[in-house]
Amino acid sequence: MNFDLNYLQKEIDEIKARNKRVEIDKAWETSWVRKILIAIMTYIVIVIFMLVVHFETPYVSAIIPSAAYLISMSTLHFFKDWWISKHNKSHS
Repeated sequence: MNFDLNYLQKEIDEIKARNKRVEIDKAWETSWVRKILIAIMTYIVIVIFMLVVHFETPYVSAIIPSAAYLISMSTLHFFKDWWISKHNKSHS
């Protein structure tokens, strides 16, 4: 009996550790820090590209796709919630 309890406790501890990792990953995926870092990296890559192809206003023009990314990320939460509510109703 003791062996079974030890085994079950180990399994529970592993599940809790996994759940904690998943929670942290989810927090990172939805964090504004991540979104802003991606927007900054997008801006830098686009500026470099525009400089290479001799675009007239690369520093200003590169703001557009970076801002579009941030706007899309802020609206995706709304659409995700809508999709989940519709998906749950159709599978109930």
